[in-house]
Amino acid sequence: MVLSTTGLQFFQHIFLLLFLIHYCQIQVIGSSHPVTVTVGDDVILPCHLKPASDASAMTFEWARTDLKPRFVHVWHEGQDLHVNQHSAFKGRTSVDIRKLKNGDISLMLSRVKLSDRGTYRCYFPDLDKASAVQLVVGSASLPGVSLAGIDRSISGVVLQCESAGWYPEPELLWLDAEGNLLSAGPTETLRGPDDLYTVSSRVTVEKRHSNNITCRATMIFCYSVSVLLSCFSLLYLVVCSFVLLYSSDCVSYSSVSQLLLGDLFSYLCIQDSPFILSVLFPYLGPSVLSFTSHCFLV
Repeated sequence: MVLSTTGLQFFQHIFLLLFLIHYCQIQVIGSSHPVTVTVGDDVILPCHLKPASDASAMTFEWARTDLKPRFVHVWHEGQDLHVNQHSAFKGRTSVDIRKLKNGDISLMLSRVKLSDRGTYRCYFPDLDKASAVQLVVGSASLPGVSLAGIDRSISGVVLQCESAGWYPEPELLWLDAEGNLLSAGPTETLRGPDDLYTVSSRVTVEKRHSNNITCRATMIFCYSVSVLLSCFSLLYLVVCSFVLLYSSDCVSYSSVSQLLLGDLFSYLCIQDSPFILSVLFPYLGPSVLSFTSHCFLV
């Protein structure tokens, strides 16, 4: 059976209509909350098509509009396109080719730098649809406590606490065994060419048996909240709903060094590896990265 020209055109129009309806229904979905990472780690910036569609034959880009050129990673005609890629990302970005057929174009960013922080956009030019992912980058390290001197007038010691490689700038606090703040000298802050902070502080304390002195470095930074609120009237009622676009939470990094003051001025320090890494946000609370260093006067 041979279709007439009119019949063939009809089916072509139906096919084109179904094709357009499918593409109009496609959404580009990023992350509903910021992605956090520490300097030097690898991170995945999530982005996918909904409903799942084969993205391997599509053109898409990851970009940061605050950069020139803006291109972080581009996929075109079934392969990575490195032309015009920003030099800061060369050799550090990739997508999982196996997942592209399911519409997952999540970006792997390796060896994260502090300068990588910002808002990334995954964009399909043929669909003219995009979504954003906010990347939050932090850095923390273990503070070190050392004996800086002796104050014989009060039979005390001068302790120095120093910690390097922080972002944002941390706060240094000295605490006694009961957790009370000790009066210390001003914190000295140095910001290096890599934008990382080094902080140091000194405190004078009386040398007492089993006197536990703690130096704590803490930083807290929060990211923005974006909520979409929509309302409509229903008879005499006004019904409202909201969509959380970005979560409102804070990330806290805390490092602690403790010093037990004994009878002599010599001391022994044992530094442990990080022992707590709890990623609880955005809905269960803040993220805490904690380190310990124990020092004993012997």
